[in-house]
Amino acid sequence: MANHPQSLSLNTPPFANPAPSSPVAAAGAGTVAGAPGNKDRKMASAEQLVLDLLDPELRENALLDLSKKREIFQDLAPLLWYSFGTIPALLQEIVSIYPVLSPPTLTPVASNRVCNALALLQCVASHPDTRILFLNAHIPLYLYPFLNTTSKTRPFEYLRLTSLGVIGALVKVDDTEVITFLLQTEIIPLCLRTMEMGSELSKTVATFIVQKILLDDVGLRYICATAERFYAVGSVLATMVASLAEQPSTRLLKHIIRCYLRLSDNQRACEALHNCLPDMLKDGTFNNCLRDDLVTRRWLQQLLHNVAAVNPVSVAMQQARLEHMMGN
Repeated sequence: MANHPQSLSLNTPPFANPAPSSPVAAAGAGTVAGAPGNKDRKMASAEQLVLDLLDPELRENALLDLSKKREIFQDLAPLLWYSFGTIPALLQEIVSIYPVLSPPTLTPVASNRVCNALALLQCVASHPDTRILFLNAHIPLYLYPFLNTTSKTRPFEYLRLTSLGVIGALVKVDDTEVITFLLQTEIIPLCLRTMEMGSELSKTVATFIVQKILLDDVGLRYICATAERFYAVGSVLATMVASLAEQPSTRLLKHIIRCYLRLSDNQRACEALHNCLPDMLKDGTFNNCLRDDLVTRRWLQQLLHNVAAVNPVSVAMQQARLEHMMGN
């Protein structure tokens, strides 16, 4: 794990959240001599909660409060990362529930607690000053057992979704180093598992992660390097398309189509898609679903054009069919 400097300025502001000395200070309107400003009070509160993480008796409440307030605490991620013992405390929360993953006996209370810890790790993964440090410490590997679960109960689904949120935070920023790490640690099979059996929301996040990996040249080459990898991804995408015909989700369909479109940028993959692209993407099944989503309609049109172009004889016929189907 990464080395944690012990020189964090936890001792600079007061640890406790001081009571305001006047109603004016309490309201944050104006400056009163000796009374901390609103920003200082927030920082003191954040530092105290981070210190509470080190106390097993106070940790549960600290996890809850920090996860709820992480959006309002500026620079919480560096505070979590550099404060002595904090990251190990969060990892302790994670590994403590490994025994209840199989057989699946995770309780809602335990799930909520570890998900609060994961929310703080997502904060660290999102921050530009700590993202690469987080990656270099290989902390995402601690989350992979959660993505390998198959139970569909709410505690496990919540656990999977929150874990995917951490990975999603990493891939939001275009960074080949992040993509390379995820590929080397076999994130694709874990995402495919969720795309097959997760809830609509977790499927959406997992598909978004695969999409971001594909959009990187390294990721596209990796997935298209062997027939096995391509068909593993393609078969899951096809299964999802079939399920969306019964229970439409514009948000999920958008990510699926973008994955297919990116695959079509690879010549070998495009040739394979000419034969295995689901007919439901060609016959107007999702016209109503995509009626108000011009961007995704254009992606679908470009995808079908790319696939049709593999067989030049049919390009003109396919283009006319596309224009009629998309209402252009």
